[in-house]
Amino acid sequence: MKRIIWLFVAIVVVVALWSGAWLFLSGEVRKNVVALADADGVTTPRLTCDTLNVSGFPFRFDVDCAKAQVLDGDLVVDIAGLRASVLVYRPTHLLASALAPVKIEDTFTGSQSTLNFATLEASARTNGWQIARIALNGTEVNWSDTLMGDNLIAKSAMIDLQLGDIPEQHDTAKGLAALAGYLQARDLVAPGFTIANGNAEIEVEVNGLPDDVRLLAEPDALVNWRAAGGQLKLVSAHATDGDSDLKANGNLALDPQGLLDGQIDINSTKVAERLEPYLMEPYRALVLGNPAPDGTHANVLNFRGGNIYSGLLPIASVPPLF
Repeated sequence: MKRIIWLFVAIVVVVALWSGAWLFLSGEVRKNVVALADADGVTTPRLTCDTLNVSGFPFRFDVDCAKAQVLDGDLVVDIAGLRASVLVYRPTHLLASALAPVKIEDTFTGSQSTLNFATLEASARTNGWQIARIALNGTEVNWSDTLMGDNLIAKSAMIDLQLGDIPEQHDTAKGLAALAGYLQARDLVAPGFTIANGNAEIEVEVNGLPDDVRLLAEPDALVNWRAAGGQLKLVSAHATDGDSDLKANGNLALDPQGLLDGQIDINSTKVAERLEPYLMEPYRALVLGNPAPDGTHANVLNFRGGNIYSGLLPIASVPPLF
Protein backbone atom coordinates (compact mmCIF):
# COMPACT_ATOMS: atom_id res chain seq x y z
CA MET A 1 0.00 0.00 0.00
CA LYS A 2 2.80 2.40 0.92
CA ARG A 3 4.50 1.73 -2.42
CA ILE A 4 1.36 2.74 -4.30
CA ILE A 5 1.12 5.93 -2.24
CA TRP A 6 4.77 6.81 -2.88
CA LEU A 7 4.33 6.08 -6.59
CA PHE A 8 1.29 8.38 -6.67
CA VAL A 9 3.25 11.10 -4.86
CA ALA A 10 6.17 10.72 -7.31
CA ILE A 11 3.81 11.05 -10.28
CA VAL A 12 2.20 14.17 -8.79
CA VAL A 13 5.63 15.72 -8.15
CA VAL A 14 6.84 14.96 -11.72
CA VAL A 15 3.64 16.37 -13.24
CA ALA A 16 3.89 19.47 -11.06
CA LEU A 17 7.54 20.03 -11.98
CA TRP A 18 6.85 19.45 -15.68
CA SER A 19 3.87 21.80 -15.60
CA GLY A 20 5.93 24.47 -13.85
CA ALA A 21 8.76 24.09 -16.35
CA TRP A 22 6.34 24.29 -19.31
CA LEU A 23 4.67 27.41 -17.91
CA PHE A 24 8.05 29.05 -17.36
CA LEU A 25 9.30 28.21 -20.85
CA SER A 26 6.02 29.27 -22.49
CA GLY A 27 6.39 32.59 -20.70
CA GLU A 28 9.91 32.96 -22.08
CA VAL A 29 8.64 32.15 -25.58
CA ARG A 30 5.94 34.80 -25.26
CA LYS A 31 8.45 37.31 -23.93
CA ASN A 32 10.76 36.76 -26.90
CA VAL A 33 7.95 37.10 -29.45
CA VAL A 34 6.67 40.29 -27.77
CA ALA A 35 10.23 41.67 -27.83
CA LEU A 36 10.14 41.54 -31.65
CA ALA A 37 7.71 44.47 -31.52
CA ASP A 38 10.49 46.63 -30.04
CA ALA A 39 12.71 46.33 -33.12
CA ASP A 40 13.20 49.52 -35.13
CA GLY A 41 11.90 48.02 -38.38
CA VAL A 42 14.94 49.35 -40.25
CA THR A 43 18.05 47.48 -39.13
CA THR A 44 15.88 44.65 -37.75
CA PRO A 45 12.36 43.73 -38.98
CA ARG A 46 9.57 44.43 -36.51
CA LEU A 47 6.77 41.92 -35.83
CA THR A 48 3.57 42.82 -33.98
CA CYS A 49 0.53 40.66 -33.21
CA ASP A 50 -3.00 41.84 -32.56
CA THR A 51 -3.46 38.72 -30.42
CA LEU A 52 -0.69 36.42 -29.18
CA ASN A 53 -1.29 32.99 -27.63
CA VAL A 54 1.11 30.26 -26.51
CA SER A 55 -0.43 26.80 -26.09
CA GLY A 56 0.41 23.13 -26.68
CA PHE A 57 0.80 21.83 -23.11
CA PRO A 58 2.30 19.41 -22.27
CA PHE A 59 4.62 18.43 -25.15
CA ARG A 60 4.49 21.33 -27.61
CA PHE A 61 4.84 25.06 -27.82
CA ASP A 62 2.31 26.46 -30.30
CA VAL A 63 2.66 30.19 -30.90
CA ASP A 64 -0.37 31.80 -32.59
CA CYS A 65 -0.04 35.38 -33.82
CA ALA A 66 -3.36 36.74 -35.12
CA LYS A 67 -3.36 39.76 -37.46
CA ALA A 68 0.41 39.89 -37.66
CA GLN A 69 2.26 42.84 -39.17
CA VAL A 70 5.87 42.86 -40.31
CA LEU A 71 7.64 46.17 -40.89
CA ASP A 72 10.97 46.12 -42.73
CA GLY A 73 12.08 49.53 -43.98
CA ASP A 74 9.49 50.73 -46.52
CA LEU A 75 7.87 47.30 -46.70
CA VAL A 76 4.72 46.65 -44.65
CA VAL A 77 3.26 43.13 -44.65
CA ASP A 78 -0.08 42.38 -42.98
CA ILE A 79 -0.80 38.67 -42.43
CA ALA A 80 -4.13 37.28 -41.27
CA GLY A 81 -2.39 34.83 -38.97
CA LEU A 82 0.89 33.06 -38.22
CA ARG A 83 1.53 29.86 -36.28
CA ALA A 84 4.81 28.26 -35.22
CA SER A 85 5.09 24.92 -33.40
CA VAL A 86 8.01 23.15 -31.71
CA LEU A 87 7.99 19.83 -29.86
CA VAL A 88 9.59 19.99 -26.42
CA TYR A 89 11.68 16.87 -27.13
CA ARG A 90 12.63 18.06 -30.66
CA PRO A 91 13.49 21.77 -30.33
CA THR A 92 15.54 21.87 -33.56
CA HIS A 93 12.49 21.11 -35.74
CA LEU A 94 10.15 24.06 -36.37
CA LEU A 95 6.78 23.84 -38.13
CA ALA A 96 5.06 27.03 -39.28
CA SER A 97 2.00 28.07 -41.26
CA ALA A 98 0.21 31.23 -42.33
CA LEU A 99 -3.38 32.29 -42.99
CA ALA A 100 -4.47 34.32 -45.99
CA PRO A 101 -4.69 37.05 -47.03
CA VAL A 102 -1.21 38.56 -46.92
CA LYS A 103 -1.25 42.24 -47.88
CA ILE A 104 2.01 43.77 -49.06
CA GLU A 105 2.63 47.52 -49.34
CA ASP A 106 5.73 49.49 -50.28
CA THR A 107 5.30 52.91 -48.68
CA PHE A 108 8.10 54.35 -50.82
CA THR A 109 6.76 53.38 -54.25
CA GLY A 110 3.12 53.18 -53.21
CA SER A 111 2.70 49.68 -54.67
CA GLN A 112 0.14 47.35 -53.09
CA SER A 113 -0.46 43.66 -53.67
CA THR A 114 -2.24 40.75 -52.01
CA LEU A 115 -1.20 37.12 -51.68
CA ASN A 116 -3.96 34.56 -51.22
CA PHE A 117 -3.60 30.79 -50.83
CA ALA A 118 -5.43 27.70 -49.64
CA THR A 119 -2.45 26.52 -47.56
CA LEU A 120 1.01 27.89 -46.86
CA GLU A 121 3.24 25.75 -44.65
CA ALA A 122 6.93 25.75 -43.79
CA SER A 123 9.34 23.64 -41.77
CA ALA A 124 12.95 24.02 -40.69
CA ARG A 125 15.18 21.37 -39.14
CA THR A 126 18.78 21.72 -37.99
CA ASN A 127 21.53 19.45 -36.71
CA GLY A 128 22.82 21.69 -33.99
CA TRP A 129 23.49 24.92 -35.90
CA GLN A 130 23.79 23.17 -39.26
CA ILE A 131 20.88 23.33 -41.70
CA ALA A 132 19.38 19.88 -42.25
CA ARG A 133 16.28 20.82 -44.25
CA ILE A 134 14.09 23.84 -44.93
CA ALA A 135 10.81 23.48 -46.82
CA LEU A 136 8.00 25.77 -47.98
CA ASN A 137 4.83 24.52 -49.64
CA GLY A 138 1.81 26.46 -50.88
CA THR A 139 -1.37 25.45 -52.69
CA GLU A 140 -3.72 27.59 -54.79
CA VAL A 141 -1.36 30.53 -54.49
CA ASN A 142 -2.65 33.76 -56.04
CA TRP A 143 -0.71 37.05 -56.19
CA SER A 144 -2.57 40.18 -57.35
CA ASP A 145 -1.80 43.87 -57.75
CA THR A 146 -4.43 45.68 -55.65
CA LEU A 147 -3.34 49.30 -56.06
CA MET A 148 -6.10 49.95 -58.61
CA GLY A 149 -8.63 47.13 -58.64
CA ASP A 150 -7.58 43.49 -58.46
CA ASN A 151 -5.19 42.57 -61.28
CA LEU A 152 -3.69 39.08 -61.35
CA ILE A 153 0.12 39.02 -61.41
CA ALA A 154 0.56 35.26 -61.12
CA LYS A 155 -1.07 32.18 -59.65
CA SER A 156 -0.06 28.55 -59.22
CA ALA A 157 -1.87 25.44 -58.10
CA MET A 158 1.20 24.32 -56.16
CA ILE A 159 4.56 25.78 -55.18
CA ASP A 160 7.16 23.64 -53.44
CA LEU A 161 10.58 24.83 -52.21
CA GLN A 162 13.10 22.47 -50.62
CA LEU A 163 16.59 23.22 -49.28
CA GLY A 164 18.57 20.38 -47.77
CA ASP A 165 22.05 19.41 -46.61
CA ILE A 166 24.32 17.31 -48.86
CA PRO A 167 25.98 15.06 -46.23
CA GLU A 168 28.73 13.71 -48.51
CA GLN A 169 30.04 17.25 -49.10
CA HIS A 170 30.24 18.19 -45.42
CA ASP A 171 33.82 19.04 -44.41
CA THR A 172 33.87 18.84 -40.61
CA ALA A 173 37.53 19.87 -40.34
CA LYS A 174 36.98 23.11 -42.27
CA GLY A 175 33.46 23.69 -40.98
CA LEU A 176 32.01 23.76 -44.49
CA ALA A 177 28.72 22.39 -45.82
CA ALA A 178 26.78 22.23 -49.07
CA LEU A 179 23.07 22.62 -49.75
CA ALA A 180 20.83 21.34 -52.53
CA GLY A 181 17.79 23.40 -53.50
CA TYR A 182 14.68 22.46 -55.44
CA LEU A 183 11.82 24.69 -56.61
CA GLN A 184 8.69 23.46 -58.35
CA ALA A 185 5.65 25.39 -59.61
CA ARG A 186 2.64 23.70 -61.20
CA ASP A 187 -0.20 25.09 -63.34
CA LEU A 188 1.35 28.53 -63.40
CA VAL A 189 -0.63 31.44 -64.85
CA ALA A 190 0.99 34.85 -65.45
CA PRO A 191 -1.02 37.07 -67.81
CA GLY A 192 1.77 39.65 -68.09
CA PHE A 193 3.97 37.03 -69.75
CA THR A 194 1.09 35.29 -71.55
CA ILE A 195 1.68 32.13 -69.49
CA ALA A 196 -1.54 30.14 -69.26
CA ASN A 197 -0.54 26.66 -68.08
CA GLY A 198 3.11 26.74 -67.13
CA ASN A 199 5.23 24.33 -65.14
CA ALA A 200 8.72 24.97 -63.81
CA GLU A 201 11.41 23.03 -61.96
CA ILE A 202 14.75 24.40 -60.77
CA GLU A 203 17.55 22.44 -59.09
CA VAL A 204 20.63 24.13 -57.60
CA GLU A 205 23.60 23.23 -55.40
CA VAL A 206 25.68 25.62 -53.30
CA ASN A 207 28.95 24.49 -51.71
CA GLY A 208 31.52 26.24 -49.53
CA LEU A 209 28.91 27.36 -46.99
CA PRO A 210 29.64 27.50 -43.24
CA ASP A 211 28.08 24.59 -41.37
CA ASP A 212 27.04 27.03 -38.64
CA VAL A 213 23.96 28.87 -39.93
CA ARG A 214 24.71 31.85 -37.66
CA LEU A 215 27.79 32.67 -39.74
CA LEU A 216 25.61 33.36 -42.78
CA ALA A 217 24.61 36.66 -41.16
CA GLU A 218 28.21 37.83 -40.77
CA PRO A 219 29.19 40.98 -42.75
CA ASP A 220 31.99 39.07 -44.50
CA ALA A 221 29.86 36.02 -45.33
CA LEU A 222 30.31 36.42 -49.10
CA VAL A 223 34.04 37.09 -48.73
CA ASN A 224 34.41 33.91 -46.70
CA TRP A 225 32.26 31.96 -49.18
CA ARG A 226 34.52 33.03 -52.02
CA ALA A 227 37.67 32.19 -50.00
CA ALA A 228 36.27 28.71 -49.34
CA GLY A 229 35.87 28.13 -53.08
CA GLY A 230 32.12 28.49 -52.92
CA GLN A 231 30.17 27.86 -56.08
CA LEU A 232 26.52 28.06 -57.10
CA LYS A 233 25.67 25.29 -59.53
CA LEU A 234 22.50 25.55 -61.57
CA VAL A 235 21.99 21.83 -62.03
CA SER A 236 18.87 22.27 -64.10
CA ALA A 237 16.17 24.81 -64.83
CA HIS A 238 13.24 23.66 -66.96
CA ALA A 239 10.08 25.64 -67.71
CA THR A 240 7.27 24.77 -70.12
CA ASP A 241 3.99 26.31 -71.24
CA GLY A 242 2.18 24.72 -74.13
CA ASP A 243 4.72 24.37 -76.93
CA SER A 244 7.19 26.78 -75.31
CA ASP A 245 10.19 25.25 -73.58
CA LEU A 246 13.17 26.73 -71.70
CA LYS A 247 16.16 24.89 -70.25
CA ALA A 248 19.25 26.27 -68.53
CA ASN A 249 22.25 25.07 -66.53
CA GLY A 250 25.62 26.44 -65.47
CA ASN A 251 27.90 27.57 -62.66
CA LEU A 252 28.57 30.86 -60.90
CA ALA A 253 31.20 31.89 -58.36
CA LEU A 254 32.87 35.10 -57.18
CA ASP A 255 36.31 36.40 -58.17
CA PRO A 256 38.67 38.14 -55.67
CA GLN A 257 36.93 41.48 -56.37
CA GLY A 258 33.48 40.07 -55.58
CA LEU A 259 32.42 39.97 -59.24
CA LEU A 260 30.40 37.13 -60.73
CA ASP A 261 32.41 34.55 -62.63
CA GLY A 262 30.96 31.64 -64.60
CA GLN A 263 28.53 30.82 -67.36
CA ILE A 264 24.92 29.86 -68.00
CA ASP A 265 23.81 27.75 -70.99
CA ILE A 266 20.31 28.52 -72.29
CA ASN A 267 18.24 26.47 -74.74
CA SER A 268 14.71 27.45 -75.69
CA THR A 269 11.86 26.88 -78.09
CA LYS A 270 9.21 29.53 -78.80
CA VAL A 271 10.29 31.63 -75.82
CA ALA A 272 11.67 34.54 -77.84
CA GLU A 273 8.16 35.25 -79.15
CA ARG A 274 6.87 35.48 -75.57
CA LEU A 275 9.54 38.05 -74.70
CA GLU A 276 8.94 40.26 -77.73
CA PRO A 277 6.81 42.85 -75.86
CA TYR A 278 9.38 43.11 -73.05
CA LEU A 279 12.78 42.60 -74.66
CA MET A 280 13.46 44.25 -77.99
CA GLU A 281 15.93 43.12 -80.60
CA PRO A 282 18.90 42.85 -80.71
CA TYR A 283 18.86 42.22 -76.94
CA ARG A 284 16.48 39.28 -77.25
CA ALA A 285 18.88 37.48 -79.58
CA LEU A 286 21.84 38.44 -77.39
CA VAL A 287 20.18 36.70 -74.41
CA LEU A 288 18.54 33.69 -76.09
CA GLY A 289 20.73 33.39 -79.18
CA ASN A 290 19.81 33.47 -82.87
CA PRO A 291 17.17 31.03 -84.09
CA ALA A 292 18.30 27.79 -85.71
CA PRO A 293 16.55 26.49 -88.87
CA ASP A 294 14.22 24.41 -86.67
CA GLY A 295 13.21 27.49 -84.65
CA THR A 296 15.14 26.61 -81.49
CA HIS A 297 17.48 29.07 -79.74
CA ALA A 298 20.73 28.33 -77.91
CA ASN A 299 23.19 30.67 -76.23
CA VAL A 300 25.89 30.85 -73.55
CA LEU A 301 26.02 33.81 -71.18
CA ASN A 302 29.47 34.38 -69.67
CA PHE A 303 30.02 36.30 -66.43
CA ARG A 304 33.44 37.83 -65.85
CA GLY A 305 35.04 41.10 -64.81
CA GLY A 306 31.75 42.66 -63.79
CA ASN A 307 30.13 42.11 -67.20
CA ILE A 308 27.72 39.65 -68.79
CA TYR A 309 28.85 38.57 -72.25
CA SER A 310 26.92 37.02 -75.10
CA GLY A 311 29.79 35.49 -77.03
CA LEU A 312 32.42 38.23 -77.00
CA LEU A 313 29.91 41.07 -76.76
CA PRO A 314 29.21 42.63 -73.33
CA ILE A 315 25.45 43.11 -72.87
CA ALA A 316 25.14 44.12 -69.21
CA SER A 317 27.17 44.89 -66.13
CA VAL A 318 26.88 43.52 -62.61
CA PRO A 319 28.31 45.39 -59.58
CA PRO A 320 30.59 43.60 -57.10
CA LEU A 321 28.76 41.69 -54.38
CA PHE A 322 31.30 42.67 -51.70
